[in-house]
Amino acid sequence: MSAEDLAEDPRRCSVLIAGGGIAGLETLLALQDLAEERVDITLLAREPEFTYRPMIVEEPFSRTPAERHDLALLARDLGASFVQGSLSEIKAQEHRAVLSDGSELGYDVAVVCVGAKTRPAYPSATTLRSWAEPIEIDEALDNAANHESRTLTFVVPPGIVWSLPLYELALLSRIRAEERRLSVEIEIITPESKPLGIFGPAAADAVAEILSLRRIKVRCDTSLIEREGEFLAMPGWKRVETGAVVALPLMSGPRIPGLPADGDGFIPIDEFAEVPGLQDVFAAGDGTIFPIKQGGLGTQQADAAAEMIASRTGAPVDPQPFRPTLRGKLITGSESLSLTSEISGGGGEGVASPYYLWWPPKKVAGKYLAPFLDGVTTRFEALPPDGLLDVEVSVAQDWHSQPMALDPVDPVR
Repeated sequence: MSAEDLAEDPRRCSVLIAGGGIAGLETLLALQDLAEERVDITLLAREPEFTYRPMIVEEPFSRTPAERHDLALLARDLGASFVQGSLSEIKAQEHRAVLSDGSELGYDVAVVCVGAKTRPAYPSATTLRSWAEPIEIDEALDNAANHESRTLTFVVPPGIVWSLPLYELALLSRIRAEERRLSVEIEIITPESKPLGIFGPAAADAVAEILSLRRIKVRCDTSLIEREGEFLAMPGWKRVETGAVVALPLMSGPRIPGLPADGDGFIPIDEFAEVPGLQDVFAAGDGTIFPIKQGGLGTQQADAAAEMIASRTGAPVDPQPFRPTLRGKLITGSESLSLTSEISGGGGEGVASPYYLWWPPKKVAGKYLAPFLDGVTTRFEALPPDGLLDVEVSVAQDWHSQPMALDPVDPVR
């Protein structure tokens, strides 16, 4: 439906949100606030629960499950409907979504937030998966301690990944090794030029200092490959001697029939998170073409989509384009390091601080999701304490039309 159709149609606009993760919930919360009674929202999700996946990295150490919410109850409390199922196709011309069981849901506007697909980067490594059982970190430490190298290796594979959780896992593993009095060397192998260099040189230097103080060796500008059960470091094809390897998974796009996709299956979006060439279809989160796969950026895409949808229903909203601002909280143990920086380069040194750089200080700095998970019920409560600064450095508005070479290149392609 066009903006004129939506504004003139007396019935409520039917919005289908496909995906019950971070981007999906941010879309739901934003539409509830911005469009109010102008929309009827259906939340479609494969799983019955929302899991706060950024905190899953702590599960192997605390054995305390990450925060979870029942999606049916959450949707009901927010005035939305909930359907458990998987999106298998979008029929854009008919304004219908096909589910994996063959059933269909109609919509006026759809927002696809299904995320990316993942696969192990190395057959012989332990893969850090945010939706699976916690990895057995004590087993990995024991394997390292009993190997002649006495080394536990954490790997950022070449390809599309979000590397921050791996650094957290390495830092927390050092603490666990010391608690168990294990003599283990911990190393990180990464194709990044600096540890978490995407946050800028100042932030990367701060991260490097923490790693050095924790006696964690970092091999930058290095890619790990596996050949016939052996791990080799590139360049040089040098054999990596290690007792255990823990690696991030590689990501690819959802490749949903009826939606355009790039060569890796990711969904193209414009600056308002709308899918080009399709009417009334938006997308947000890791499943889109934006090259950095991070929950906070997914919420910013969701906000851009929600503002545009709300404005088309006649709500008094001035839609703002998606201007990516990268914020990340690095868990280092009992404390954390807040990082923020421009994304595509040329934006200064970046910022790293042990103090809060956004509010509420949740791991994912979603405009609506962070206050919601923090138990905030009013906008006034969401305001930061006096003197707290929100540092925002943004990438150029026309990011969607400019190539962004942010992902390491596989050296063996």
